[in-house]
Amino acid sequence: MKKAFSLLLMMLLVVSLFLTGCSGNKASNGASGGGGKNFTYWYPWGGDSEKWDKWRMAEFEKDNKGYKIKATYVPPDGGISNGKLLASITGGNPPDVVISNEYATAYSLAVQGALTPLDDLLKKNKFDDSGVLESFKPLMKYKDKTYLFPQDSNVNLLYYNVKMFKEAGLDPDNPPKTIEELDAAAEKLTKVNNNKIDRLGFIPWLDAGDESYLWGWVFGANFYDPEKNKVELNDPKLQAAYKWMDTYAVKYNPEKIKTFTSGFGGAFSPDHPFFTGKVAMTLNGNWFANAIKIYSPNTEYRVAPIPTPEGGREKATTLGTNVFMIPKGAKNPDAAMKFILAGVQPKVLADNINTWRSISIFKEPSDAIKWDKENDQVYQVVREVSSSPGAGHPALTSVSKEMSNELKLLRDSVIYNHKDPAPLLKAAEDKLQKQADKTK
Repeated sequence: MKKAFSLLLMMLLVVSLFLTGCSGNKASNGASGGGGKNFTYWYPWGGDSEKWDKWRMAEFEKDNKGYKIKATYVPPDGGISNGKLLASITGGNPPDVVISNEYATAYSLAVQGALTPLDDLLKKNKFDDSGVLESFKPLMKYKDKTYLFPQDSNVNLLYYNVKMFKEAGLDPDNPPKTIEELDAAAEKLTKVNNNKIDRLGFIPWLDAGDESYLWGWVFGANFYDPEKNKVELNDPKLQAAYKWMDTYAVKYNPEKIKTFTSGFGGAFSPDHPFFTGKVAMTLNGNWFANAIKIYSPNTEYRVAPIPTPEGGREKATTLGTNVFMIPKGAKNPDAAMKFILAGVQPKVLADNINTWRSISIFKEPSDAIKWDKENDQVYQVVREVSSSPGAGHPALTSVSKEMSNELKLLRDSVIYNHKDPAPLLKAAEDKLQKQADKTK
């Protein structure tokens, strides 16, 4: 039903965009918009992030007299995955600006022609992208036109328990840098008594390791060639990533691992296994440091870049980037762009970064960010990883969401049934290529 609904929305979008192009209605394509100082804004988050965003909106209205924002909370990702945004576009009444934590799906909207190009608006506001980190620029553009504007980003790191390292005879000042060193450390940190798992040193598919693209990216896979519109899943590097994950399943029995992990809590829960001592190392985002502070303040930990296999990407991470976009048919793109550029100023973002240790898209650090001045170890690694060539946004394609789903199903077939990943990847590649060809 969900796939059928998405397909119906996509067909409606194509028809709507075709009719829009034929009508010559300037307001409907976002080129001129409705003007004025009132605009609509959709955001995807609740909790502390919502409080921060409301503060940012209030600051914008205070600094820009006469502007009024009509903001709407649209979970889970600004209305992208549930079809709400597409429905508003096809209905001719989209919001003026949207922010989403689903960058890949947002990029697919640009490929499908559902977003307004931002280049003229950026030029009008004298924006210079030379100060933007290189790792964000491919995400911003499709076919040399800018459609997405990143707000900030999260990176994935290796978190490890210092006390457990010392007890196992490992040097916490010298964390694992290679996959072989990670495996050796994991074995020393694991405790199994009478065939019962008491602690695992590492679980590759736990936390950020569960992300569809992360390990393949670390191992050096590209997933997709945008120049050729070619899906590239049947890749020896991607095969190697799945085969490596399966070594943990074989060694500790995937069903026993599943039973062991069944009682684990989430990242913002006192029952997370890193807090309870059930795992000694895990991959997670920079924001996990704040969760540790709240739920396990006595845990002594450190972070390091994700270990790399031979031929893989060093200091690699998939970037979890929040992106702004202006939908096709937005009535007030000028006000929307004014809000976007105001909202990514370092002095504004610092209020958020000083809690979550996320990174700005800009090369130059801001004096308003406290972590650099405090020589915070986590943030030092965050900045090191985010500025490395190994940081990036995989699978910038119209089929990124479908690819993500296929890769997760495929991984489970490998670790629970010990399937050979090569034929599975070939079948997924062929299936997704047919879909990608339709949006070429």
